[in-house]
Amino acid sequence: MAKINFGGVVEEVVTREEFPLEKAREALKDEVVAVLGYGVQGPAQSLNMRDNGINVIVGQRPGTKNWDKAVADGWIPGETLFPVEEAAERGTVIQYLLSDAGQRSQWPKVVECLNEGDMLYFSHGFSVTYKDDTGVIPPPHVDVALVAPKGSGTSVRRNFIAGSGINASFAVHQDATGRAWERTVALGIAIGAGYLFPTTFQSEVFSDLTGERGVLMGALAGVMEAQYNELRKHGHSPSEAFNETVEELTQSLIRLVGENGMDWMYANCSTTAQRGALDWKDKFRDAVAPVFSSLYTSVETGNEARITLEANSRPDYRARLEEELAAIHDSEMWRAGAAVRSLRPENWKK
Repeated sequence: MAKINFGGVVEEVVTREEFPLEKAREALKDEVVAVLGYGVQGPAQSLNMRDNGINVIVGQRPGTKNWDKAVADGWIPGETLFPVEEAAERGTVIQYLLSDAGQRSQWPKVVECLNEGDMLYFSHGFSVTYKDDTGVIPPPHVDVALVAPKGSGTSVRRNFIAGSGINASFAVHQDATGRAWERTVALGIAIGAGYLFPTTFQSEVFSDLTGERGVLMGALAGVMEAQYNELRKHGHSPSEAFNETVEELTQSLIRLVGENGMDWMYANCSTTAQRGALDWKDKFRDAVAPVFSSLYTSVETGNEARITLEANSRPDYRARLEEELAAIHDSEMWRAGAAVRSLRPENWKK
């Protein structure tokens, strides 16, 4: 593995240069990769592997929207698309990409399909880390590994099509065959990872649950709402409040931060913005630090996992989710956002 200096800390990562796609194809040439679940990560990972020449089949419950989506994506019922259990029986690598609640409910059936020497693959450390709540305890005769792309399935597929990749973590939890590391890295390269960095199942799920509840989604949405509401309270128009809160961030600044770093962003803005941002950065950091501490504790103790499993297992979960998402969609802030997006040059009528 290549040694890379990350802010003064040297880590070992796997790059495409040292483990190219040709090597991944050779490592997986005798495998049948069964992707169970065609929801968030399933489509992107399965399509990327198919495009990369890997022998892939998909497992999904017939009669569902995701089954129809798989058919629309070119998976053929009875040939490359099967019910979940049948796909699991046919695969030598079982990519368990159902939702966390779905993994818990389907595990008693899926575990019976695991043969000696198979690999059980996850893209989230949730089910294995919180095994006391999920019941997911892999048998000793299979490899158990994880490749977790650091982005949504949409980004995994979009970046792949664009010819780039998305970073991913990987972990070998159980090596029954002596080939678990090679199989895992090959799968990471095959799904289109830009580079792979090592982790553990526990570390992945702790960082992931904290991240998505924090900066990546929960905190981001909450901070946006707070600033938008404050601007509106002082008489700023919806258009002005949304542009200063969301549009400038997503369409300009965050892209520059991603390309060059926050220090570059500070150095290349007006002196007024620069001074104000530097003065207020620490105030925001100190204000939210207790919230992040509470969040990490809730993740570490398993409380977030139990909340998730309980909520997602309710029979009315989908209906409740639609209500919560509708409340966001119908809020003034995001209705203003829809109007702003429609005015972007690429959406103008020709």
